[in-house]
Amino acid sequence: MPDAPSAEPVTAAETPAETPTETSPSPGDVHPDAWSGVHRGPLREGEWVRLTDQKGRRHNFCLVAGKRFFSNRGHLEHDEMIGREEGFTVTSSAGGEYLVFRPLLSEFVVSMPRGAAVVYPKDAAQIVALADIYPGARVVEAGVGSGALTCSLLRAVGPYGRVTSYERREEFADVARRNVDQFFGAPAGSSHPCWDLRLGDLAEELPRTGEPADRVILDMLAPWECVDAVGDALTPGGIVCVYVATTTQLSRVVETLRAHGGFTEPQAWESLVRDWHVEGLAVRPGHKMIGHTAFLVTARRMAPGERPPVKKRRPAPGAYGPDYSGPRPAGMATESLEPVELAGTGDETPDED
Repeated sequence: MPDAPSAEPVTAAETPAETPTETSPSPGDVHPDAWSGVHRGPLREGEWVRLTDQKGRRHNFCLVAGKRFFSNRGHLEHDEMIGREEGFTVTSSAGGEYLVFRPLLSEFVVSMPRGAAVVYPKDAAQIVALADIYPGARVVEAGVGSGALTCSLLRAVGPYGRVTSYERREEFADVARRNVDQFFGAPAGSSHPCWDLRLGDLAEELPRTGEPADRVILDMLAPWECVDAVGDALTPGGIVCVYVATTTQLSRVVETLRAHGGFTEPQAWESLVRDWHVEGLAVRPGHKMIGHTAFLVTARRMAPGERPPVKKRRPAPGAYGPDYSGPRPAGMATESLEPVELAGTGDETPDED
């Protein structure tokens, strides 16, 4: 993969990464300078569509004049769909009916080619909302994966923001670039003007750039290794958001943020999404759900030299006992696990059942 262009530091007062083009949108369409990944109006050649059959099976493909779509229910002519407003039904040569729409971002990311696992829409939505990704924000992302979260971040920062993504593995970066370019409809040989994809380790590369960040999103195996680099890059009041899969990762990153001393008390949570069956009097939970995908952790950066107030609530007994070997909050000594003396003379033992 060719080296990604280096990003110049961006300040809040600067203009977009690239000057908006003079390209005029098609009548009624979203302006191309918005880089929304969305089109309005009739379907056009080169656009992707999503077909859903009567059993809920989905098919995504790019419209090409003169081509056919084949399935176990016969074939469909692409020309039958080009030029029509989305939201219609077509019938295949063998009588199969298909609903035709442009794919939503949430539909695109779960069906796109993958190098690494994707951040599911339920988690991407919470990252954008609870990490407060806003138009014009300077966002750093580590662990680009297949580009699913990158699409949501780019939409959120808008044409006046910046998303800088770090990825260690070139094969993942290649897949992510193709997916992001496909979703946003980037012309051949170019990419989203507000996106800078870099090969390298954030813990090593971010300090070298000296670039400030308003938000940092970490989706990686050992995010605690990047806490010092993130702390140096984040502006006061900035937010770090960490996406981890296991409880051991969750514990390690939360305790590392606490021990750093320059962040507010980390907040950790997960979300579970369950569909519901609604049909007349039959209203009940569905038989499937999106259960655990990951834990999310957020914390805000304190101003230089400032530390958050010390927690008044005591840790649970044994939380930082002799068996605990991770980072410790400042002033937290190893707890003693001496046996507790029973009420009475001290020589008594409880009756056995």
